[in-house]
Amino acid sequence: QVHLVESGGGLVPAGASLILSCAASGRIYSINGMGWYRQFPEMQRELVASITRGGSTNYGDSVKGRFTISGDSAKITVYLQMNSLKPEDTAVYYCSVDSHYWGQGTQVTVSS
Repeated sequence: QVHLVESGGGLVPAGASLILSCAASGRIYSINGMGWYRQFPEMQRELVASITRGGSTNYGDSVKGRFTISGDSAKITVYLQMNSLKPEDTAVYYCSVDSHYWGQGTQVTVSS
């Protein structure tokens, strides 16, 4: 069983920055990649950013240039640096391992 613990969400004004963290623990034998997804009310989760074991990154179009994903393989932790936040970034953000294991989600609210 893999357990993911997210932290760093909150309420911030537009233009502010936040850092989300996600630490994985449990029976982790091999990870191909970790990522952040977000979900708006009554909508499917969408990719925010992902990072592979080799360090390759991928970003959703709406966050390119504003968000940065990074990872610490020794700690099995992934971070999401979010800059220039917009009200439309308001969502529940989920951490994922290999798009198979999921965290409980952390709320990010950006006020206008």
